[in-house]
Amino acid sequence: MSGERVLVVEDDPSILAGLELNLSMEGYLVTTAEDGPVAVEIASRLDFDLVLLDVMLPRMNGFEVLEAMRRRQPALPVIFLTARDAQGDKVLGLDRGADDYVTKPFSLPELFARINATLRRSRRAMGPAPNLISFGPLEIDVSARTARRAGQPVELTARELDLLMYFARSRGRVLTREQILRNVWGDGYEGTDRTVDNFVARLRTKVDPDPDKPELIETVRGVGYRYPMP
Repeated sequence: MSGERVLVVEDDPSILAGLELNLSMEGYLVTTAEDGPVAVEIASRLDFDLVLLDVMLPRMNGFEVLEAMRRRQPALPVIFLTARDAQGDKVLGLDRGADDYVTKPFSLPELFARINATLRRSRRAMGPAPNLISFGPLEIDVSARTARRAGQPVELTARELDLLMYFARSRGRVLTREQILRNVWGDGYEGTDRTVDNFVARLRTKVDPDPDKPELIETVRGVGYRYPMP
């Protein structure tokens, strides 16, 4: 299973439903949008590994959506989907910064091959993901899904560990409670801000030397939380 997050932006409901189904069956975590402004709003709250982006969209075209998304996440991999087959449109799409361009109608094997190739290039560009994340006395082994503080094992639930790893991987960034809910619990979860606050409070008692004066998970008043840079 892939586990990578994909945003599909497509205004044709039948194509959108088909892509969502087939990508989900391949193990991708899929979020969908049917027009440009909705896609931009979603991408402002969630982190994605790849975007499949139709060019001809209501209210904002794909080129405008790409430009808006890249302002927040410059290296975000994007593959354009379009019914257009003119060479000039392909050149324009690639010139605007798209990683690849697939013309409708396309076969699923071709699309998945292009997705895999784009993700491989993205991983190489980012370099190998750290297997060990350290900050002060805290050490997280990503592969083993374990945490240690001052060399001693920290007993965490699966969700607490997911939350801690999300903070650690996003270190230096201020994360809203809504971002945390969506990226740790998933789009379908109907939790509240209080859910995040409760989990953060429990996590602090386990990983922070002084939970009343937290060093590892900082509160950003009126916004959310931040895991500081090492």
